[in-house]
Amino acid sequence: MNSREMLEYINQGELDCALERIYGEDALSYQRSRYAAAVDEFDRIYGDGREVAIYSVSGRSELSGNHTDHNRGCVIAASIDLDIIAVAAAREDSVIRVKSEGFPEDCVNFAEYSAPDASKYGTSASIIAGMCAGFLKDGYAIGGFDAYTTSNVLKGSGLSSSAAFEDMIGNILNHTYNHGAVDNIEIAKLAQYAENEFFGKPCGLMDQVACAAGGIVAIDFENPTAPVIDKLDFDISGAGYNLCIVNTGGNHADLTDDYASVPAEMKEVAHLLGAEVLREVDEGNIIASIPALREKVGDRAILRSLHFFEENRRVATQKQALIDGRLDDFFAGVLASGRSSFCYLQNVYTNKNLEEQGLSLALCLAEIYLSDKRGAWRVHGGGFAGTIQAFVHADDAEGFRALMDSAFGEGRCIVLKIRPYGAIKVI
Repeated sequence: MNSREMLEYINQGELDCALERIYGEDALSYQRSRYAAAVDEFDRIYGDGREVAIYSVSGRSELSGNHTDHNRGCVIAASIDLDIIAVAAAREDSVIRVKSEGFPEDCVNFAEYSAPDASKYGTSASIIAGMCAGFLKDGYAIGGFDAYTTSNVLKGSGLSSSAAFEDMIGNILNHTYNHGAVDNIEIAKLAQYAENEFFGKPCGLMDQVACAAGGIVAIDFENPTAPVIDKLDFDISGAGYNLCIVNTGGNHADLTDDYASVPAEMKEVAHLLGAEVLREVDEGNIIASIPALREKVGDRAILRSLHFFEENRRVATQKQALIDGRLDDFFAGVLASGRSSFCYLQNVYTNKNLEEQGLSLALCLAEIYLSDKRGAWRVHGGGFAGTIQAFVHADDAEGFRALMDSAFGEGRCIVLKIRPYGAIKVI
C-alpha cells in the first residue's frame, strides 16, 4: 500500500495484531506511535504517496560463550525486543538512500561502489555497498531503494546495533527484490562478508546470526564457513524472567587494544602449538606445555585459553539445560561463565584505568540484590567497559532496575524480553 494508506492502516489499529505478536501487548501503544512516526518521517524526507513496506530487525544479547567465537568456539545468543525498524520504497535506479534517525543520510550507487574501498572503511555506506556486493556474489537480485530507519537498539550497549543495521539492508533487499527467498542465516553471512570486506572489520558471525534468526540460538563455529546453528525453543520470558542489561557508562575510548588482546593472545597460544585457533588444539596439550608457554606468552594468555575450553563445554551444558527446560542449571552456567570471565578471561575492567571498574561494581550489586532470589548475572559482550547482563524474575525487575539506576544513572538498566522474531518484513 502507499504511505498514506499505510499510515491510516496503522492509526486505525489494523497493524495491532502483528505488533502485539512481535513486541507484546504492553508495548502496543508505544510501537503503534513509533511505526506511524516512521512512516510520517519517510514521507517528509522521500515524498508521500509512494508504495512502502515496513521491516524490523532485532538487537541481540549473548547469553553464553564469552569471547569464544573468534577462535571457532560455541555461543548461545538471543534476539531481544529492542529493534531497528525501516520504512522503505523501491527505486528504479542503482541508488540506495538510507536516512537513519540522528545520522546523516547515506547515498550509495552500487553500480559505482561495487568493490571494497579502504578510504570508506568504517562507514555505514560501506555496509550498504558490501551487502549489495554480497547479494550479487551469491546470485541474488539487488536494486535501489529509499529507506528511513529508527532504532532503539542503543549504540554502545552491547546489543549489536551495527549488526542489526547490516541485517536490515539485507532484509530490505531480500523482500524488495528476491520475494523473501533469501534465508535469514544467509543474510547474516552476507552481513559478515560486508563487515569483513567492505567495512574493514574482521568480525565473527554471532551478532549477525542472533539479530537475524530470532529467539535463542546455539551456534558452533568450528567450521566458520558453515556454522552449525540450532534454534532453542525455551521461552525464558514465558518462564517469568526478564533479561536486564545494565549500561555502566564506562569509557570505551582507548580500549581497542584490550579487545584485540583477547583473540590475539588465544591465537598466539594456538600458533605455538601448531594451530591457527584454539578450537584446533587439545586442551591437554596446553596444560602439558604450560612451562614453555609461560616463558613465551605469559600467564594471562594461558588463562584466557583455558577459559575458552571451559566456556565451550559450558555452552554445551547450557544448551542442553534449555532443551530440557532446566532453567536453574542454565542460570548456574551463567554464573560460572561470569566467574570465568572475571578471573581467567579478565575482561571485566581494563588495567589502563584501575579506578574505573563500573562492571565490577554492577556485578557486585547484582550479586547483593539477587543472592537470595532466583536469577543470574555476568559480564555482557566484549567487556572492559559497558554492560552487564542479569536474568531477573519479573517480580524483582523494578527493584533491580531502581538499584542499578540509582548507582549508574536514570535509564541505565534496560529491562528486556527475548523475542521470537529476528529479521522480518512486518507489512
